[in-house]
Amino acid sequence: MGVSRDYLAYILEQLTELGQVRSQRMFGAAGIYCDEIFFAIISADTLYLRADAASRTDFTSRGMPAFRPYADRPEISMTYYEVPAEVLEDAAQLVSWSRRSVAAARAATRAPRPKSRRPGHRKVRGG
Repeated sequence: MGVSRDYLAYILEQLTELGQVRSQRMFGAAGIYCDEIFFAIISADTLYLRADAASRTDFTSRGMPAFRPYADRPEISMTYYEVPAEVLEDAAQLVSWSRRSVAAARAATRAPRPKSRRPGHRKVRGG
């Protein structure tokens, strides 16, 4: 993994028109936030944007891979996809794609989470 200072600075510069954008180093990568919404990941000097059902085909139709945080577990992927080079190099287009990613991340944080049961816990009936 890893993120070079130059690459991070380039991405932040490309996203200037998006708004309050900041980065935070994490686990050898960098999270990118807009107005405190986590919407992108930089890993190995590659930018990945959050996708949702509506935007996922923009990435997959161009053959862009999903972010896979564990090299030894390629079956695990996240809802973040690599940004095509032509989008990355065009600041206006990158900002447009990033706005959709921020919206997807914002919607995901508002969505109700399914209740989960811890393994081994069962509801006990009185009786």
